[in-house]
Amino acid sequence: MKQRMQQTKAWKHPKALVESSSVGAGTRVWAFAHIMKDAIVGSGCNIGEQVFVESGARIGDRVTVKNGVQVWEGVTLEDDVFVGPGVAFTNDRYPRSPRSAAAGEKYSTKAWIAPVVVERGASIGANATVVCGVTIGRSSMIAAGAVVTKSIPAFALVRGVPARICGYVCVCGQPLAIPKNGRVACRECRRCYHRIPGGLVAG
Repeated sequence: MKQRMQQTKAWKHPKALVESSSVGAGTRVWAFAHIMKDAIVGSGCNIGEQVFVESGARIGDRVTVKNGVQVWEGVTLEDDVFVGPGVAFTNDRYPRSPRSAAAGEKYSTKAWIAPVVVERGASIGANATVVCGVTIGRSSMIAAGAVVTKSIPAFALVRGVPARICGYVCVCGQPLAIPKNGRVACRECRRCYHRIPGGLVAG
């Protein structure tokens, strides 16, 4: 009974700071992480050491955020996303210090925020940078150190600076050998995909 009760609420390390009341059941928050008030974190997540989640950020269920990541306002991580250590998100295309005269009235509203959406099941490798205003497609994979400057389609494998598509991956993470036309089955899990203009679709 005691174990079942523990699974119905989040756990935080004694040296973590959790100000939000919206952290789901079974989520673990490790040392020196900081989740601000009004941030939303779903259930079954793992929030690593020294992660910062700003007010207005949204994290879905079963998300893994590894050490040293900052998830800013306007960033949405959908269910089952993986974020590797040191990943850098951004949310402002033309940043200035809000305290400077140069900023003028820019920061008097939230219109300056350029959202980032990481769709369900996508993975972002260590030390990648995600420039604001993009969508990272479902189950896509971003290589370590890549700089994402434009939206990425579902199932795409991207790498480089700037990040470019170099292949496609299955939901299970295995690379897919994609024919120019027709269908392909993952050699690992046997899920099927077929090519469409601009990418892949499952089924």
